[in-house]
This record gives sequence, structure tokens and C-alpha cells, in this order.
Amino acid sequence: MTEQADVTRQADAAEQGRPLAGRVALVAGATRGAGRAIAVELGRAGALVYVTGRTTRERVSEVGRATETIEETAELVTAAGGTGIAVPADHLEPDQVKALIARVDRDHGRLDVLVNSVWGGDHLLEFDTALWDLDLANGLRMLRLGVESHLVTSHYALPLLIRRPGGLVVEMTDGTAAFNRTYRGNLCFDLTKNAAHRVAFGLAAELKKYGGTAVSLTPGFLRSEEMLDHFGVTEETWRDAVAQEPHFAVAESPLLVGRGVAALATDADKARWSGQSLSSGQLAKEYDFNDADGSRPDGFGYFEEVVLGGKEGSPEDYR
Repeated sequence: MTEQADVTRQADAAEQGRPLAGRVALVAGATRGAGRAIAVELGRAGALVYVTGRTTRERVSEVGRATETIEETAELVTAAGGTGIAVPADHLEPDQVKALIARVDRDHGRLDVLVNSVWGGDHLLEFDTALWDLDLANGLRMLRLGVESHLVTSHYALPLLIRRPGGLVVEMTDGTAAFNRTYRGNLCFDLTKNAAHRVAFGLAAELKKYGGTAVSLTPGFLRSEEMLDHFGVTEETWRDAVAQEPHFAVAESPLLVGRGVAALATDADKARWSGQSLSSGQLAKEYDFNDADGSRPDGFGYFEEVVLGGKEGSPEDYR
């Protein structure tokens, strides 16, 4: 297909509500939560999406949740209108990541969006515990899961992404750069979640001459599958958890951050964000989209201004 024909085809797809038709995305860590929702929303915009993770229908990762799998995520991507391809991968294993990218290159010859959403370290957390009292193996494991895995993935994926201008890298994390100036109560967790901001900043500099964009992105108080289970509620009854945790009143479904990444990926002027720390609530305002219930929660606006900043307000003021 000629370049002009490709441009024409993409323009036609955009008119049909599929602006990412013909684009290839990789969501590393798409088993559940934000990663899953991002993959689905990229698919809804027409992209072909590789979804990776360690939990499959045959094997469960150390997270210990058999209820979400990469195969299910791929099916959701396809059902949304894209093409989902599930590839089991441990992103701490360079050979597996190298083989994954070689497959993407062989089959499509391009990569337009890379989302580094690998984590899976919540079960290792010990909050309000001094470094010398932490389980050191668990702390170092968090750093590997949340930082090393992202570096390994980008090392192999970016040579493919920079072949065409307009590529997007999204470093998923927990907390904006402003919010994370407050200590997160566990040094290894704090380092892990702050590292994404610096990785995005560095990659923005390295990608600039190739026309690429890199950002760090956080959802707000996320109603992930695991969080709903923690509070003993469902997506339909989530407000019942507000009695246990009042701040949960500002919680958002994973759909919000998924829509945020899709909006970024389709923005011809996304380079204006490069190197910045972004939140789902911020992108919802910028790109004019809402959560599944029609509200527009700004979780980190609430935490930064009210909880930490002392401003008068309630969670409902930030919905």
C-alpha cells in the first residue's frame, strides 16, 4: 500500500470512529485493571493490540488471581472493535520480550503505541515500615516488577516504535509527580512509583528527534478488580465501600484511564505533553470524556488540593 493510500484509509477509518485503524499497540501488563481497560479502549479506537502478562488460562502469576487472564483481555479488545492478540510474557525476561517484539515486527513491521503497565507488586507492600524493617526481597522485587520490567520492554520495543514519527510511550504509575512528592510510606514502593516520571522525562528527550512522545500517567483512586475485592463490593455496589474508606467516593473505573490513553494516541498534537506527568482526570478535562457512569472524577486533583493541600471540598466536588 502506498503512503498516500494509507493516509486515505486512516482518514476514512477516523470518520467511522476508528481513528487508530491500521495502528499497532502493545500494552505490557494488560491482564487486569488499568492495563486491561487501556487495551480495550485502544481496540475500540480501531487498533490492533498485543496484550501481554503472566496470567493465562493455563497459568497464574505470583499475584494469585486466576479471575483475569490475557486471553480474556484480548477477547474484550476484539469485541470492542479492534484486534486483540494475547501473548504470554514475563517482562523481566529479556529473551521473551525480544521474541515478542520480533513477532510484532515480523507480522506488522510497526509499533505505534507502547504502554508500560507492568506491575503486580501490591501483594509485596508493607506500608509505614522503615527500610531496615522491610522484607528486603519483597522490596527489591517491587523495583524489578515496576521499573526493570519497563526498561527491558522499552529497550526492545523502541527501535520498532521510532521507525515512524508520531509514536507514543505511556509509563503507567501510581500518583502524579506532584502527589508523589509526599512520601508513599514504603521506600521501595516510593522509588518504583516515582521512577516512571523520570523514565518518561528521559524517554521524551530521546524520542524527540524521532517525532515520538513519552508521558507518565496515573489513574485516580482506581476501582480495579483487586480493589473492589478488597472492599468486598462490585462495580455496581462500589459506593458501599465509602463507609470503610471515605476517599473512595472519588474513585473511578478503569475505563477513565483507558479513554485517556486512547485520546492521547489519537491526538495529532500529543507531543505537547511529552515528558509530563499526567492523570486520568486531567486528560478527561482536556479531551472532554467521562467515566462509565457519566461523571468526570479527578482523583488526584482531590488528593492534591483537598487531602494534602487543605482546600475546602469533598470527593463529590471532584466528580
